[in-house]
Amino acid sequence: MSSYGSNTGVDKKEENGEGKAPQPPSPTQIGGGVVPRPGPGEQRKVALVTGITGQDGSYLTEFLLGKGYEVHGLIRRSSNFNTARLDHLYVDPHNAAKARMKLHYADLSDASSLRRWVDALLPDEVYNLAAQSHVAVSFEIPDYTADVVGTGALRLLEAVRCAPKPIRYYQAGSSEMFGSTPPPQSESSPFHPRSPYAAAKVAAHWYTVNYREAYGLFACNGILFNHESPRRGENFVTRKITRAVGRIRLGLQTKVYLGNLSAARDWGFAGDYVEAMWMMLQQDEPGDYVVATEESHTVEEFLQAAFGYVGLDWKDHVVIDPKYFRPAEVDSLKGDSTKARKALGWKPKVGFQDLVKMMVDHDLEIAKREKVLVDAGYIDAQQQP
Repeated sequence: MSSYGSNTGVDKKEENGEGKAPQPPSPTQIGGGVVPRPGPGEQRKVALVTGITGQDGSYLTEFLLGKGYEVHGLIRRSSNFNTARLDHLYVDPHNAAKARMKLHYADLSDASSLRRWVDALLPDEVYNLAAQSHVAVSFEIPDYTADVVGTGALRLLEAVRCAPKPIRYYQAGSSEMFGSTPPPQSESSPFHPRSPYAAAKVAAHWYTVNYREAYGLFACNGILFNHESPRRGENFVTRKITRAVGRIRLGLQTKVYLGNLSAARDWGFAGDYVEAMWMMLQQDEPGDYVVATEESHTVEEFLQAAFGYVGLDWKDHVVIDPKYFRPAEVDSLKGDSTKARKALGWKPKVGFQDLVKMMVDHDLEIAKREKVLVDAGYIDAQQQP
């Protein structure tokens, strides 16, 4: 059972490890060598991360711990723990000598909780990664999406503005903001959002620009194009595909149902993209940056790469279901990241084919564990078609 202390943040339950991704290098190994320790009279830099339990939040936390930071994450209260992506980083906060990541309850819909933690922690850097980030779902819960993604960013910016010390702020933008704007899309391309999620991200973007210009905040927008990993949620199309590939390859299901296969996206690796976030906040002046691989691939190409990697023909297993088409489609996204490459010195390390293989390998391992349970009668494989 978990226990909760008023001064220690959120304590984490122990889990048995089933279904987890292979553990990445420990924080002391990330980037090579030993985690830097503060010298005499020095203090660790402190980062506050919203959305820390998500894909990007977990990779960013690994990265910041590797840089010697103390990392505080804000998480929403839920009846179920949703911190699996952080399990390998978690140390009980009572172990003060080793617990450099701590979790606290807050919500972007609750301005008082944001203000309280910003004032209590006085971080050097704030990374706003939290969002209702599923485009299709945003059509079903538009009010909530707008409140959390758009107004939530405004609440956090106001907390940062009112803090008693200067804080550097990163706002997670999205290539979805460009919508129907023809590719390639750069920092100067006009926004034409095609979903409530994208429209809310546009609002958050301009709130960030406004606070930078009006109050002199060191506030940056990172306009990140699609970035994936084995930690991507299973209801996103890339992970839905690789999850199905693993299960189909082992006979646990036969079909996967998808929507628009001609949609083209600029897909990169999330682990590469969090480094760009950090780089933005280390510059002398704040700015806005597109982060992208500058390559575009369709969903069909992703299917070909994923199924082909395990020797299957995707056409034998994919069924088009009209319910997965969006009310307004985004046909093609391809980023122009010239500014980030020149000003930050950033470039992606993982290519498209390697990304697909990484995700398929991970989901094959999960499927193998599932098959053991199916063969033992603990799981009904027929729950999937």
